[in-house]
Amino acid sequence: MAGHSKFKNIQHRKNAQDKKRAKLFTRVVREIISAVKTGAPEPEHNPRLRQAIISARLVNLPRDRIERAISQAKASGEDFNYTDIRYEGYAPGGIAVIVEASTDNKNRTAAEVRSIFTKYGGNLGETGSVSFTFDKLGFIEYDKDLFSEERLLEIALEIDAFDTESKEDYHVIYTKVEDLHEVLDKATKLLNSPPSDTYIGWRPHNLTEAQSEERLEILQKMIDLMEDSDDVNRVFTNCII
Repeated sequence: MAGHSKFKNIQHRKNAQDKKRAKLFTRVVREIISAVKTGAPEPEHNPRLRQAIISARLVNLPRDRIERAISQAKASGEDFNYTDIRYEGYAPGGIAVIVEASTDNKNRTAAEVRSIFTKYGGNLGETGSVSFTFDKLGFIEYDKDLFSEERLLEIALEIDAFDTESKEDYHVIYTKVEDLHEVLDKATKLLNSPPSDTYIGWRPHNLTEAQSEERLEILQKMIDLMEDSDDVNRVFTNCII
């Protein structure tokens, strides 16, 4: 029975990893399609597409799937027409939450996000009700074991970064949104290594602590459920997790 249980646990973890991988693939393919829809189909003439392709490579999306997504977007007309949308609200305790999504059905996605807020005792607000307490920035993340915090500061000066921060497992180099691609190029050349992740996201002006372990657990469950949604790309909060 012990061996069977171990196999079941391994299979469960593998299934969870496969699901996460499929979610990442869906997210980057949608972003490639949206980028082509809103600009040129060549990455050298479309910064958003260039960023989408970099993100796709970071999650090991096969080259042929990248090329197929670009071809589909060019040939599809109004099909594969995804809209970027942002939801803002509060979790219990006044914790701010921003949800970035990409969807082909706004009503479906809005209903799903609202339902998750409600399920965990939060409130979905109007656009702008939360984001004014965040800065929209470019994020470039590197595994923490690649270099020290002291080296991070040196790198930031060399590549003209906006700011830096060291998390528990990784370093973050922040850029102004319009400077992300230029700073990313400098970082990649300087370190001779691509980042573990790069994207445009939201950094809170101030961090807050959950008022109890129970509220922290509720917040984590709410975020996990949102991130399981096929339409949701990323979730940001001002809470220390």
